[in-house]
Amino acid sequence: MQKGFNSDILYKGATYHVQTEDWGVDNPFFVSQVFFLGAVLRTIKIPYTKVLPRGTQSDVKSICVALETQHQSILDLLIAGELL
Repeated sequence: MQKGFNSDILYKGATYHVQTEDWGVDNPFFVSQVFFLGAVLRTIKIPYTKVLPRGTQSDVKSICVALETQHQSILDLLIAGELL
C-alpha cells in the first residue's frame, strides 16, 4: 500500500518540496507538508471522514485514491500561488 507521496515543485524560481502521508487507520489523517530549504512552511491535516465516503475508511483502494488526490490538490494550490 502507498503510504505517501513526495514531489518537488518549482514556483517563482524557488523549489518547494511537498510530502503527503497517510497516518493509517489507527490515526486516520492525511497530512501534507510544504517545505522550503528544509523548513516546514505549511502543514495541512485532513481527517479521513472529510474525504472518504462513509464505509470506505478501511478500504485500501479508497484510501490510496484519497491520498493521491490530496497530494495533487496541494501541488495545484502551490502552483496557483494559493498556498504561500
